[in-house]
Amino acid sequence: MKRSVLSATLGLALAAGLAVLPATAANAAPAAPAVQGYTASTYAGSAAETADNQAFYQAVMASAKAKQAANPGLATVVVTYDASSAPTFRNQISQAAQIWNSSVSNVQLRSGSAADFRYYEGNDSRGSYASTDGHGSGYIFLDYQQNRQYNSVRVTAHETGHVLGLPDHYSGPCSELMSGGGPGTSCTNPYPNSTERSRVNSLWARG
Repeated sequence: MKRSVLSATLGLALAAGLAVLPATAANAAPAAPAVQGYTASTYAGSAAETADNQAFYQAVMASAKAKQAANPGLATVVVTYDASSAPTFRNQISQAAQIWNSSVSNVQLRSGSAADFRYYEGNDSRGSYASTDGHGSGYIFLDYQQNRQYNSVRVTAHETGHVLGLPDHYSGPCSELMSGGGPGTSCTNPYPNSTERSRVNSLWARG
């Protein structure tokens, strides 16, 4: 994947200013101005981008909890995703969901309609990323080239971690899922470590 880093956005795909949609996307995703991605970078991000990611996570939580309120007997919050616009990555998305579901107990990911967030696929020089419009709406974009260069399940699980409330931490070791591309292409670990699991459980327990 190309590692071109532009100065205004977070992630594996960093872009200056507004996050421009991938022109060659097989399934075009809606426009959004801030992204958190996978590739290591010397760019550390900004407070605005952190706030955007937080807004995305909070919107997903609010949507999921509103549906849970209609079913008060459910002890675990269920987050519904739609992978229909990323058919190439159907298996990776399913594996990433299974990894998170086996790693945390206070939130579970399920494929279905009335989705809380969506996956898209295509070509983008910024790579794969979780993107938000700054008002809580967002999606995960999976880039073809990057998913050939890096372990695709790790990339997908990493981006899904943003939806669950975790930020990038590129300086971390391979054992840390949110270190993304920091450890290099040889890192294939798709599992969150104990700190990341605990953080997600804590976030979703408190709402």
